[in-house]
Amino acid sequence: MTELFDIKISDVSTTLLLTLYCHALESQSKNPILNDPKAVELTQKLNPELLKSKDRFLRRLAEGKSDKNLVVHISMRAKRYDEYVRDFLKRSPNGIIVNIGCGLDTRFWRIDDGKTIFYDLDLPEVIAIKKKFFIENERYHFIASSVLDDEWFERLLQHGKGPYMFVAEGVFMYLPGEDVKSLVLKLQSRFPGSELVCEVCNDLWLHEPFKSMLNFKMQRQLHLGKGTSFNFGVKNSKEMEEWKRGIKFLDDWSYFDSAEGKMGWIRFLSNFEFLRKTQWTIHYQLN
Repeated sequence: MTELFDIKISDVSTTLLLTLYCHALESQSKNPILNDPKAVELTQKLNPELLKSKDRFLRRLAEGKSDKNLVVHISMRAKRYDEYVRDFLKRSPNGIIVNIGCGLDTRFWRIDDGKTIFYDLDLPEVIAIKKKFFIENERYHFIASSVLDDEWFERLLQHGKGPYMFVAEGVFMYLPGEDVKSLVLKLQSRFPGSELVCEVCNDLWLHEPFKSMLNFKMQRQLHLGKGTSFNFGVKNSKEMEEWKRGIKFLDDWSYFDSAEGKMGWIRFLSNFEFLRKTQWTIHYQLN
């Protein structure tokens, strides 16, 4: 557990700070992949709190010390998810966006077209921190809940039938597999025709020796805490279609699909399918 503003958050939830600081650092770089002035503003407010933390990982974030490759990859992912949302809103101008496991993400300000209805959903302790910096309004709302507690569905349904897009960036991998499947099937049932954009990892990384390698990287090299581990994965992009009739694969995206120059030599790994689909994003329609 980590304490922030006298609010205790789990090791997994602490990744929200890493994501935020990656956005801010990239936004201040030359030729930024992502333009996120709200993230820069928020990190400047967080720095005094993090600098006095006993947690070395948090102090390093405040000092602007993050893995450069991670900054690039997380910023690329945020940019692509923003594109998914903008495309959905072009096709469905009255659409409603639900940002699952939102952390301290500032996507609403990056994609807002002046009429977007947007929900940020995360655990109560995360939303409590978010409320210290952001205010809800008639189009921007918070839901303080576990994504697995489906009582939050009723809150959304007050806005009618949608259409909805559910965005799960960097979330599903940390949840038990049976819970992810249950959630997706419930979304399909309660929000028919909705779209889901979710990040997944390859099922191979949930088994030894790959799982130990991944845990070492996250827990020891990135200092994300002992409780940070992947628990859900898929074998291929169309696997969820097998869960129930009506779940339709639309497209997928990998970091290696981008020609982003800041990836450097890592781009050459795209020639190996196993590595290209280690961690990637899948887009579904839940009919």
